[in-house]
Amino acid sequence: MARFIDELKRTHFNGDLRATDEGKEVVLFGWVASYRDHGGCVFFDLRDREGVTQVVFDPNLEGAHGTLSPEAYECAQTVRTEWVIGVRGVVTSRGGNKNPKLATGDIEVRAIELTIFNKADTPPFEIQDEIDTGEEKRLQYRYLDLRRAPLQKTLRVRHRINQTVRSYFDAQGFLELETPFMVKYTPGGARNFLVPSRMSAGKFYALAESPQLFKQLYMVAGFDRYFQIVKCFRDEALRVDRQPEFTQIDVEMSFVNQDDIFKIMEGMIFKIWKDVAGIDLLEKYPSGRFPQMPFAESMATYGNDKPDLRFGMPHTDVTDLAVDHAGGGIPFFKDIADKFTSGAYRRDLPTEIVKTMRVPAEYAAELSRAELDKLEDFVKGMGSKGLARAKIDAAGNWAQSPLGKTVTPEFRVAVNERTGAKEGDLLFFQFGKEAVVQTVMANLRVHLAKKLALIPDTGHGGKFELLWVINPPLFEYDEDTKHWAAAHHAFTRPHDECVEMLDTDPGKVLCYRYDLVLNGFEIGGGSIRLHDPEIQAKVFRALGIEDEEAREKFGFLLDALRFGAPPHGGIAVGMDRLAMLLSGAQSLRDVIPFPKTQKGTDQMTDAPNKVDASQLKELHIRVVEPPT
Repeated sequence: MARFIDELKRTHFNGDLRATDEGKEVVLFGWVASYRDHGGCVFFDLRDREGVTQVVFDPNLEGAHGTLSPEAYECAQTVRTEWVIGVRGVVTSRGGNKNPKLATGDIEVRAIELTIFNKADTPPFEIQDEIDTGEEKRLQYRYLDLRRAPLQKTLRVRHRINQTVRSYFDAQGFLELETPFMVKYTPGGARNFLVPSRMSAGKFYALAESPQLFKQLYMVAGFDRYFQIVKCFRDEALRVDRQPEFTQIDVEMSFVNQDDIFKIMEGMIFKIWKDVAGIDLLEKYPSGRFPQMPFAESMATYGNDKPDLRFGMPHTDVTDLAVDHAGGGIPFFKDIADKFTSGAYRRDLPTEIVKTMRVPAEYAAELSRAELDKLEDFVKGMGSKGLARAKIDAAGNWAQSPLGKTVTPEFRVAVNERTGAKEGDLLFFQFGKEAVVQTVMANLRVHLAKKLALIPDTGHGGKFELLWVINPPLFEYDEDTKHWAAAHHAFTRPHDECVEMLDTDPGKVLCYRYDLVLNGFEIGGGSIRLHDPEIQAKVFRALGIEDEEAREKFGFLLDALRFGAPPHGGIAVGMDRLAMLLSGAQSLRDVIPFPKTQKGTDQMTDAPNKVDASQLKELHIRVVEPPT
């Protein structure tokens, strides 16, 4: 072994060699991906992070660079998959046995020397590109799973994004500055992980869910342009695009408006796509800018604030038509219409709505009656009572539907005209509480798009649709507490023309908050911050936060804003989601080296785990066991 490490240094990675290297003496290191003994010659596929090279141990080899010794040949016959070895040999053409599936398929290395660095037990699953091993097993042996080329590829994408981001922001005059992980707990936003303090018995730090307050303090301190690729922590329910610890590209700027931030972030995205994926987004966005859509339009048209624009099938709100036509002959719609006409609901602030989505005839023809019935089960799983539908016939009537038996001609014509429904089209209807209707219709739209192969189940499908969603409400009404809550956080600047409504009508206050959306995923979000203490006090009052409570929770930031805070704003882009969407990975866990499961556990290290009673005693903590 010492000869290979000390004297024979690696000359190439296993994915480097080509036909132009024929005749060179090389030294390769790596893992044995496969082993074949053909009764004379022994063949290895030697793998490292750059690829695979075929190595041949031929006992009859003679050449200018040396002859394979009997000892090396005997040693080669003992080697098995995943053993770690070193080889010295000569690059030779494979002649008529070339492998077009490999970048190195034109050549092979005829071995002269071999050393075994480490033997390996039989792995619990094969180290191959495509395997059917369950994710739980792969996460248990994550270090083996990470040897597979698809995962190594996604992590290389992540690396390239990191390097591109750092070089881009440095060129734009930003400073990369750090912020604390252990911070004071402040209410609002996501649930924090808590860290007990041994030196301050009974007190806790919170793991920062974002560097939000500290990056604002950097602006107060005069650093002007800050960025950081930073770990954040949120104790939330997990899903395909969420982890308890995650990484974000965090940005803050002074003396800027919303559009200034958009330009900087658009430049970053253009550079990432060009440098990492070799894609010039200028071909799609020749102005160098991404489209913008008001929040209200996004909700009305797509049911959420992160629409996937790779396909059509927008929604149409027909609540006003249902009200104007007294339900249009449909009992469910009449119940909602009556509440509006009686004054129980206001038209400008509906509690219940009626929405429809038109599926064009060419797509509707692909949906069988059985598949349509399954859609009913799909929406019920999201809290819907069912899925009303109607097929448009040649005369514009609603066929194949109970709705067609009672609907008034006037209402039917009005809905057909607004939705643009024509013969063969299919209309889906949802009605009821606005939040439920929006969620059901948004998810139904995406579900249908996948079923109709308009978008792939996972990955980008070669399409990248980017969008800014802008001008959302500053507050959202909490039905449980019957109070207004900050939709994002309490330090978001309202539109100037909305400031007066902070005291009178908080629900109508729009703000300078924005989300960057890619293919139906929110990859970034931020806002212009409140730097004016007087308006900040108005926002707190709208949230029901009195001065004393505000000082207790946010005193250090409020003090800082009183000492000359510049106008400032920022954004955070999810590094993990960005890497997932750009690489086409199936889940967030594929672009995080050592992720947690959907239950927040680490299968490999068995975390979280119990600790000794003596440790708990030091922290003055007693564990209350959950009921069995």
